[in-house]
Order: sequence, then C-alpha cells, then structure tokens
Amino acid sequence: MFIDSARIYIKAGDGGNGAVSFHREKYISKGGPDGGDGGKGGDVVFVVDEGLRTLQDFRYRTRYKAENGQNGGGSNCSGKSGEDLIIRVPPGTLVRDEQTGRILADLVKPGQRTVIARGGKGGAGNQHFATPTRQVPNFAKPGEPGQEIWAILELKLLADVGLIGFPNVGKSTILSMVTAARPKIANYHFTTIDPNLGVVNIDAENGFVMADIPGIIEGAHQGVGLGHEFLKHIERTKLLIHVVDISGSEGRDPVQDFEVINDELKKYNPVLYERPQIIAANKMDVTGAEENLEKFRKAVEPLGYKIFPVSAASNTGLKELVYYAAQKVKELPDTILVSDEENEVVYTAVEEEPFKVRKENDVFVVEGSWVMKLVRSTNFDNYESLQYFQRAIRKKGIVDALESMGINEGDTVKMYDLEFEYFR
Repeated sequence: MFIDSARIYIKAGDGGNGAVSFHREKYISKGGPDGGDGGKGGDVVFVVDEGLRTLQDFRYRTRYKAENGQNGGGSNCSGKSGEDLIIRVPPGTLVRDEQTGRILADLVKPGQRTVIARGGKGGAGNQHFATPTRQVPNFAKPGEPGQEIWAILELKLLADVGLIGFPNVGKSTILSMVTAARPKIANYHFTTIDPNLGVVNIDAENGFVMADIPGIIEGAHQGVGLGHEFLKHIERTKLLIHVVDISGSEGRDPVQDFEVINDELKKYNPVLYERPQIIAANKMDVTGAEENLEKFRKAVEPLGYKIFPVSAASNTGLKELVYYAAQKVKELPDTILVSDEENEVVYTAVEEEPFKVRKENDVFVVEGSWVMKLVRSTNFDNYESLQYFQRAIRKKGIVDALESMGINEGDTVKMYDLEFEYFR
C-alpha cells in the first residue's frame, strides 16, 4: 500500500543538569565551587534517504525521542551531550507542525539534513555563580527541556510531469505506453487509487519522471473523492499533461471536463493552476473523436494551450507528446514548495510573550516559557537562589502585572508547580 502521510510525536533530548560541587583536596578545607555543566540534549534530525519510497515505517512507530544530555559532575566535569536521533524519510517529504500548520522542512535532495527539534541546553554548574560576595553558591541550573512537537509528514511525489484529468480518461494507459510502469488498468472509475511513477527515456541525455495522478473529480478541492490526497501529489511537478477523453465515450463534454478540472486546481491551489499545461486529447481512435476535437480546439486553443491528439490504446501520437514534454521540462525551473528563505523564517525562534497572568477563582496564575525556565532553575531551599528568583520576577515586570490586576497581600500566586503567598 502506498503510504503518503503520517502523524508522529518528536521529542528532542533534555539538557543535563548543572552540578553543585566544591573542590576538595588534602590540606584545602574550603575549596571553591567546581560543579560542571550539564550536556546538551540530542537533536531530532531528518535525513533524506533515496532508498525509501513510502512513509510505511511511520505507521508502526509513532513516537521518537532523542537522548538526554548527562548531568554535570564535580571537578569542573561537563556532562556528555546526548546523541542526535536520525530519522530517515523518502525524497519529497514535507514536515508540518500539527499545532500551527507551519511547514518545518521540505526534504527533497538525497542526503539533505534538517534539524526538526533542537535539544535543550545543559544547565550551568555552580562554578558559574561565584562572585566576590557569593563565594559558596549552593545552587546550579537544571537543563532546559528539548523541543517537542506532533508532526505531520506528507509525501509529495518527485515527478517532473503529472498526468491529470477525470477518472477513466486513459492516464494509466498513457503511462504504461511511454514508460516501463505497469499500473493496474480497468474500465471503471478510480482504478488508480495510488499514484504511479514511471521514467520516460527519450535518449541518453533526455528523460523525465512522469506521475499518473489518481483521477480528479468535481469537488476534489473540498476533499470529495479523496481529492486532497490526490491533488497534493502534483504540487511538485513542473508540467501538467491534462488528459481529456476527446471521444466523449461516456456521454461527457470534453470542454466541460477540461474546465472543471482546472477549476478544481484553482480552488485547491492557485499556484498549481498557473503551472504550465499541455493537453492530450485521448481516444482519437473512437468514432466521433475527430468532430469533438475540432470543437475542443476552437474553445481551448485561443487560451494558449497546446493540444496533442493521441490514442493511448493504439500508441498513436504519444511520441510527439513526450518529446514536447521533455523539451518543456528542460526549460522549466525546479518546483520548490518551501524556499531556503522561507525555511529561515520557520527556524528562527519567534519572540513570544515572556509571561501571562490570569486569575482562576482567587488564585493568580503566571505562565510562560520564561516563567517555567525560571521556576525550574531556582533552588527554593537556598537563600541566595531565592533572592535571585525574587529579583528576576520584579525585573521582568511580573510583580507590576500582578499589582495592576489587584493582587493583595496574602493572595496566592501559582507558577506551574510553585505556589506562594504574595507579600510586598
């Protein structure tokens, strides 16, 4: 079965905790702090493996976690960084953040590597907190948590040319005649459930990959008839060959069919609609095709489309079609779904609000990634560490925010697992 999408959980490794340690040596009773730093957590890295063709493996394993960094030790020994987790995917894999819908990576080239989730930084050991007035720091920082997301993987075929059109117009037959592909062919709608790929060899230097995209029907942009699953596979193609049943053998109007398919493309993705198209007027061997072809030319040629009369069943006109397609493929630029510039935007950390304050019944709740890191890094049993915490929340503006919301002495404040009474 062709598996073209998957949902997986990704967790980078947590950073190791910094160590609280003091130098101990014979004849030196009060050595200075020498707690080492925690190691960095491992990243989750996606790598393109050209030997893979589907996302089948992700059906059976849906959770992936990189190694945590080791904790720091005494004698200024830093913890070992966690190993990166390498996840191999087939060429053409698109990675999205399920929560935001943002594209995190467009993985196309063999060997391409992209960090999808970054490991947490290791915590600083107590050696970093010694000052002339604080010579015995009894606290260190814990490691930061690694990034975690639920990711949606989508496999969009790496084909130069896509065959589009209504079901049962002869796309699979054309593919079988011009390539070595052997798709299942039968006389009923939606014969092709999975996209088929084939290589068209023109000569030693010229050729291209052709994809038989499952039949598009009216309403496909809304998901009708598996529309979304079908349409997404033609997003990478440079050129579309629009196959039309010019004979009207099933009582259909070729001009209307052509307009309906293009309308679906436009509604699904306007960029896809603008992709270059040539038309294969198929089933020219059927009675009535010549008359329909003339009507079709008058309606469509003025729009700038090039039409090739063909008969896939009798292998007529296909040579001219593929030679022209090969020339166009050479002239057209590669289709990139996400540019390097867009990737830079995706991977640049977004400056989020450092904290949010809300009230739950009589409790003032303070939340935010900065707040979580502060709480995790504070040793509330140590006076100096507690003083640092109080200075930090005042400097950040949390105290002002609480007072602006009407907090009074003795009211409860909650910061994740920490609860305390407020006093000025």
